[in-house]
Amino acid sequence: MANQKTREQTVIFTQMVAKKQGWVLNPDTAFYNSLVDGLTQNYNRYGYYHCPCRDSEGSRELDAPAICPCVWSKEDILQYGHCYCALYLSKEFAASGKEPQAIPDRRFKK
Repeated sequence: MANQKTREQTVIFTQMVAKKQGWVLNPDTAFYNSLVDGLTQNYNRYGYYHCPCRDSEGSRELDAPAICPCVWSKEDILQYGHCYCALYLSKEFAASGKEPQAIPDRRFKK
């Protein structure tokens, strides 16, 4: 694939998303780095930042809801304080010192 992303470009991407949405990045450095590595790998594999916590359907059209930040992230952050993969946290959740917990996958909620 011609347009490869570096890890540094992905870090900048996640910082820009967090700033634009008023969110905070996960402060657990090792966990954050693993998510950045997954996003970078997925971009270089698929051509878009597919969430590393979700399986790809193999096409941009089918994967569109799970492109970072996923369509479920805002609602998850409002309800739980963090998105499904816990890359992004609300400022309030981050300030609370709580650890992100597993949350239901909205793809399967009706």
